[in-house]
Amino acid sequence: MGTSGRVSNQLLAVKKTTALILAGGRGSRLRELTDIRAKPAVHFGGKFRIIDFALSNCLNSGIRKMGIMTQYKSNSLLSHIQDGWSFLNNNHMGEFVRVLPAQQRIDEVHWYQGTADAVYQNIDILQSYNNEYVLILSGDHVYKMDYSLMLMDHIKSICPCSIACIEVPRNEATAFGCMQVDDNNMIVDFIEKPKDPPSIPGNSDKSLISMGIYMFEASFLYNLLEEDHNDPNSSHDFGKDIIPKIVKQGIVHAHNYSLSCVRNQSKEQICYWRDVGTVDSFWSANLDLTDESPDLDIYDENWPIWTKASQLPPVKFIKDSLGNRSVNVNSVISVGCVVYGSEILNSVLFDSVTVEQENLLEQVVIFPSVIIHKGCRIRKAIIERGCEIPEGMQIGYDLEEDRKFFYVSPKGVVLVDMNMLKKYKEHFSTSKI
Repeated sequence: MGTSGRVSNQLLAVKKTTALILAGGRGSRLRELTDIRAKPAVHFGGKFRIIDFALSNCLNSGIRKMGIMTQYKSNSLLSHIQDGWSFLNNNHMGEFVRVLPAQQRIDEVHWYQGTADAVYQNIDILQSYNNEYVLILSGDHVYKMDYSLMLMDHIKSICPCSIACIEVPRNEATAFGCMQVDDNNMIVDFIEKPKDPPSIPGNSDKSLISMGIYMFEASFLYNLLEEDHNDPNSSHDFGKDIIPKIVKQGIVHAHNYSLSCVRNQSKEQICYWRDVGTVDSFWSANLDLTDESPDLDIYDENWPIWTKASQLPPVKFIKDSLGNRSVNVNSVISVGCVVYGSEILNSVLFDSVTVEQENLLEQVVIFPSVIIHKGCRIRKAIIERGCEIPEGMQIGYDLEEDRKFFYVSPKGVVLVDMNMLKKYKEHFSTSKI
């Protein structure tokens, strides 16, 4: 088949595909960052929300029918989708992003009981789209992937299900579904979150894991979900129940992420994918973007990351009262920020952050609408939205002292939110009396 024929088949296939993004998890490992919002709605990279990456991948791949399944603390996510993703043309093109919250659609007792149950409870909606393929995605990973290439690989495999996979260090694989594949890329074993992950043959330091990306033949998926719903011993989860069951039948294909990864063109050998489910991994993934040429290229005009547009003025740098200029090195600073004579190193500032004079910020992730008053020194920290850091405060220099008021991660990242800061201020105001 010629190139034009392959492209035509690819375009036709993606038009017959619906993407479902699972965005209802509690995200408790992100601590206070998910106290008021679902994990996919957490801010990322100076401008985005985590879910923007899965949605943008769909859009750029040509998949324009997307459903988002929500459950816990979904208000922030709903607002973001309504404000930032309402540009698709459902009236004439059949394109849409639809939020599918837990509604007890099957009975009046249960909300979503697991990832598979979440899809099952919306099976009538899915069937009404009359599509041939269903793409199941997680809404809490950061990566760039051409799903249309995975779809074509899936069709070529002649299997009813394909799972995207990636190699990771073996000591990190305990948090994922691990798999083993044969020479024909068929999955022969699948273990959900094993304590002792199996290694890749010939490489004892690596494991092959599921990326939580599943491509299904639609009719096959609907039958699976019906069977799973009627199984009283099932926890109704893809990773724990559905995938192990069909792997045993020898009908699941492994799609290698390297075949569909959208890479930084200057780093063709690197396939970037991050699970930002812990404070440490979240902080590290944000700081990745401050590199001169980051592995995740958010400036690629050929694969843009779409998000809500902020109607804010440009960032502004002002000399302090003594005429000292701001110093900014390898930092991502968003619109609406105002910086007065301070030093910002390898940091990520979201919109509408005010940094007063004589501050030193190093390896800091600062969420929107934060005020850093004069003379602060902050390093290796995450500052939650709306915090107001008092004059002269130090964070990240004495972790034992920080632990009295803030959360300090296993790798020494200090997380500060408004409630923690309130207790900090109350303690020192009381101690002065």
